Amino acid sequence: MKARYKNINFIIGTVIICLILLFLLIGILHTPFDPNEMNGAIKNMAPSLAHPFGTDNFGRDILSRVMVGASTTFLVAILTVAIGAAIGTAVGAFTGYYGGWLDEVIMRINDGVTSFPSILLALVFVSIIGPGKYNVIIALGIIFVPSFARVIRSEFISLKQMDFVKNAKLMGASDLRIMFVHILPNTKPILVSAITIGFNNAVLAEAGMSYLQLGVQPPDASLGRMLSEAQPYLMNAPWYAMAPGIVIILTVLGVSLVNEQ
Repeated sequence: MKARYKNINFIIGTVIICLILLFLLIGILHTPFDPNEMNGAIKNMAPSLAHPFGTDNFGRDILSRVMVGASTTFLVAILTVAIGAAIGTAVGAFTGYYGGWLDEVIMRINDGVTSFPSILLALVFVSIIGPGKYNVIIALGIIFVPSFARVIRSEFISLKQMDFVKNAKLMGASDLRIMFVHILPNTKPILVSAITIGFNNAVLAEAGMSYLQLGVQPPDASLGRMLSEAQPYLMNAPWYAMAPGIVIILTVLGVSLVNEQ
């Protein structure tokens, strides 16, 4: 019964992700309107056949902006996870494999960083270097390093005692080859899980920082930026916030369901 439940979750999650990816692909190839085109005559217009998600306070088509904004948010999340996973995997591999004083020093620093909420550290970082999409990517990428380092370090500590590692050493394999050819591929299940969780966290973090106007800057759209712009109009034009909010919810839900498998 439990396995069947997981299979159902996986199927539902896969369907949701496929629909989101199809939505993104259509947005990359074509949008119904220019996402930055303003039309004062149709400001805050309710959903209609011409504008299925309605228009915003500048008369811009919300569907077009959600298509473009979702691509921006997901691009930030992907690059963020890529930076965190690449650096974190390298740090975790070296500290887990070699251990010793270097491991102790780096892990104490790691503990110190992870003792603070990641979004708070990212906000401090961005407030220092300035708002912007690429600054958010750098800030979140660095903040995500400790979580990946801790996961990979734990895997390396357990796997380096395995017989296949001892055999590789007897055959004269170098430490780098043992780490990244023999051990690292065996961390794939836990690494993939960490990446999917990291992607969800990155989507929410980008949305939060753009909502606070520290991320993507106008006129560019992102899901978080759209939520921020929609806040003053929640009572008069609730559709303004619904579309980006639903995309965020479905994305996080879909990835979470697939990750349960």
